[in-house]
Amino acid sequence: MTKLLEEALKTARALPPEIQDDIARVVMVMAGKDEPIIQMTAEEEVSFAESRAQAALGDYASDERMRSIWSKEL
Repeated sequence: MTKLLEEALKTARALPPEIQDDIARVVMVMAGKDEPIIQMTAEEEVSFAESRAQAALGDYASDERMRSIWSKEL
């Protein structure tokens, strides 16, 4: 292990657990593991799959619908 990596891990140990997990996920991806950086819920995975299927069919929101969505205040 390089000194830089040792220093990075030492620094990471002082961070909150959720940030440590984020760092670990990035390292795992860079090391060639098949761990996605972002963990989606089952509902998000279903929604994403539906969106991809709609896109594959060319089923996109109309310009009018997009303007309506973007004009709403959050």
